[in-house]
Amino acid sequence: MRRLLWLLVLAAFYAACIALVQPDLPRLWAGLPRLLRWLAGAFPPDFSGLPDLLRRAAETVAIATLGTSLAALLALPLTLLAARPVAPLPALYHPARGLLDALRGIDGFVFALIFVAAVGLGPFAGMLGIALHSAGSIAKLWSEALETADFAPVEAALSAGGSRAQAAAVVLLPETLPQTASALLYVWEFNIRASTVLGLVGAGGLGQELKNAVDLLDFARVLAILIIIVALVLAADRLSVLLRRRLA
Repeated sequence: MRRLLWLLVLAAFYAACIALVQPDLPRLWAGLPRLLRWLAGAFPPDFSGLPDLLRRAAETVAIATLGTSLAALLALPLTLLAARPVAPLPALYHPARGLLDALRGIDGFVFALIFVAAVGLGPFAGMLGIALHSAGSIAKLWSEALETADFAPVEAALSAGGSRAQAAAVVLLPETLPQTASALLYVWEFNIRASTVLGLVGAGGLGQELKNAVDLLDFARVLAILIIIVALVLAADRLSVLLRRRLA
């Protein structure tokens, strides 16, 4: 009966989702010829002005790299507050976890949109947006690594008179370095992908060129930009995997 109840709840949930989204297969079928015409017009891809596209690609990598680095700096104190074994103030544990959930719950795209309004158009706003969102993700991954680490050396450090913060800095952080560095690389790789669309809100990177091409219905240019994005993401993925294997 309990399984049947869960199946009924799941069916009701999907029914509500379908009612809200209103999938329309006939409308999709009617739009396919238009989509095929656009795809046919995208060949061959337009790589004119390639230096500008490569500069935008480098801008995308810079946004992700600086944003991830700033996020790591912001995440370090949050990690210590949100890791139960080493939290210097246990009363702040749950507020710190709530702050991490809030930072992760607001997408970097939304943060970038807010910072575009605050500091103006350009990659700086994108970097700040990436940093705030990623700080929550990095701190969560790092705090979980600290919580699952062997606590015996920390207890030894505490019994020797060290504080929780000192035990974390001297014992836990070096012990969990492979896991924390791997998590940081994973977030950087994810931010490479995320940074490619930040230009849609004026936050720099390849997304800005992509938006311009879509607005002009220049699908040959769109295809060229998408090829560069895929190549960039693949290169970042391979580099991240290689570095994580070295750390394992």
